[in-house]
Amino acid sequence: MEQVRLGRTGLRVSRICLGMMSFGTGGAREWHLDEDAAEPIVRRAVDAGVTFFDTADAYSKGTGEELTGRLLRKFFARREDYVLATKVYYATGPGPNDRGLSRKHILAAIDASLRRLSTEYVDLYQIHRWDDETPIEETMEALADVVRAGKARYLGASSMAAWQFAKAQRVAPIPFVAMQNHYNLVYREEEREMIPLCIDQGVGVIPYSPLARGLLARTGSTTRAGTDPVADDLYGANDREVVDAVHALAAERDVPPAQIALAWLIGSSGVTAPILGATKPRHIDDGVAAVDLVLSPDDRARLEAPYRPHPVLD
Repeated sequence: MEQVRLGRTGLRVSRICLGMMSFGTGGAREWHLDEDAAEPIVRRAVDAGVTFFDTADAYSKGTGEELTGRLLRKFFARREDYVLATKVYYATGPGPNDRGLSRKHILAAIDASLRRLSTEYVDLYQIHRWDDETPIEETMEALADVVRAGKARYLGASSMAAWQFAKAQRVAPIPFVAMQNHYNLVYREEEREMIPLCIDQGVGVIPYSPLARGLLARTGSTTRAGTDPVADDLYGANDREVVDAVHALAAERDVPPAQIALAWLIGSSGVTAPILGATKPRHIDDGVAAVDLVLSPDDRARLEAPYRPHPVLD
């Protein structure tokens, strides 16, 4: 698989990032997979050339990181051969300092993540959300200390307003090199400010939910679709025309709809690597195939034409 630079850094990542949120045993989601079920999916990704993996300390109450660490050690002979990202912000315990982006929590959280991942460092350490209760100067200085201590190589952020991201970059001793944001064919509000800002500043864009929690790929009922109330809050009837356009083009090209939606995202300005969630090996196959699927300008225009603006979503 093609390996590309993450923003303006020298770090090279695969064109698809495998999101590890679906894997773990501590969560309540019916579609979460244990290690035995996750192993063939991760193996398929590694065999296809995926070297970029994203998790978070809050996924499945920490078991997501544990599983991620075990599987990556199984499939890669050297730690240097893959790029590992995790995130901090959400609650990882019952105490008042077990959440957020205070210096106290960040320094405790990175050590806990490294223990669960069984690694000496992560390549990309990201803030999962913006913390209104902590001065951004405190957060950015603490994150810089994580890098200086050799516990992370680079810093990233996720899901915030463009003005917040710009403020963080202005005060940062070590700035963010990646933005993990909500971006797909049915939610394109990031094109207004965040993505132009990232392009201008040389920040790599690694969108999550590239298939809109499966909406853009769905051809029938799934376990996640039936147990994912969050999707109902994010997407609605106005998005149906976009989904129909994806399915129509997929039928013409004789490929699954997921490949069309992912190919559109991979070919979008500023995007480095979509974060693909997978619960079946064929989901990996769709992501890999999408890297080489070229959409014409007319194809892209057809897919984009039905879009309706959304309220800004987290």
